[in-house]
Amino acid sequence: MVKIKLFLSDVDGVMTDAGMYYTESGDELKKFNTHDGMGFTLLRRAGIKTGMITSENTKMVERRAAKLKMDYLYQGKFFGDKLSAALEICAKENITIQEVAYIGDDVNCISLLEAVGVAACPANALPAVKKIKGIMHLAKKGGDGAVREFIDLLL
Repeated sequence: MVKIKLFLSDVDGVMTDAGMYYTESGDELKKFNTHDGMGFTLLRRAGIKTGMITSENTKMVERRAAKLKMDYLYQGKFFGDKLSAALEICAKENITIQEVAYIGDDVNCISLLEAVGVAACPANALPAVKKIKGIMHLAKKGGDGAVREFIDLLL
């Protein structure tokens, strides 16, 4: 297996349970898993760069990325935009897409999942994602430690 130099993750359905929670006043909430957060710390300690690429565009994801000391955060990226964002990061880091690990769960992640060196999906990923050749099927669901499970397997 090629040495992974960059770990990227989708957010909704991977780092969260894919739920969209709203308060009475209209505030949106997301539930993140602390075990996943520690996984990003372990990656940094191993010298692996980290990032999130998501279709959504929210301040709460920006705050979560800052708290986790992510090297990269790309928001508002749909379908092929996720792969383009990853390739942009690869160019900045002077690495190939084969040196990237990515975890995603939905159809807008497919082109990136098919391109990276190591791809994984949570247990509750969509069927089209689970059919990707060579993708790792994790035991845990999104928001329930799937990211940490993938990180532990890589490390």
